[in-house]
Amino acid sequence: MLAPREIDEYLLPTERRVIRVRQHWAFMWKHVAQTALFLVAMVLLERFLPDSVLIDNLTFYLALVAVLRFTVLTILWWIERIVITDKRVMLAQGIVMHSVGMMPLGKVTDLTFQRSLGGRIMGYGTLIVESAGQIQALNRIDYMPRPEEIYEALSELVFGEKGKTRATGMLARPRGWRR
Repeated sequence: MLAPREIDEYLLPTERRVIRVRQHWAFMWKHVAQTALFLVAMVLLERFLPDSVLIDNLTFYLALVAVLRFTVLTILWWIERIVITDKRVMLAQGIVMHSVGMMPLGKVTDLTFQRSLGGRIMGYGTLIVESAGQIQALNRIDYMPRPEEIYEALSELVFGEKGKTRATGMLARPRGWRR
């Protein structure tokens, strides 16, 4: 009941899904580091402050809140999907409040692909999609996995000849990773 709808339920009967991914797992490193540092701080506080029931309970519950926060952030990352069809780019996110952002491919005027050193090493990049002078919700997609393939497929869908793109099945089979 509270589970978000599957993103494919939002597709029109005339649409064909080309790409469906979630953000690269490297997106979670910041949250992992924050949670780990906080838990280490709680252990150190527990160890070096004088023994007290209040301090024991306070550090325990603060650590529990940190773990619950990390769990919620991981679930949000897991259910967020980026979908590119032959007609639009969609981003579905949220657990209780589910939202789906959408940009028609016909309005895309420019694509930019950026990749940092960390992105090269770990296999992610940033895709910047610009549309007809407007700033859209989907204008910047960070931590995009397999960015060269997605950039090529999206470029072909946006700027290629209609009906003659090979991007339709480009990302149909995953390469050594599971969804």
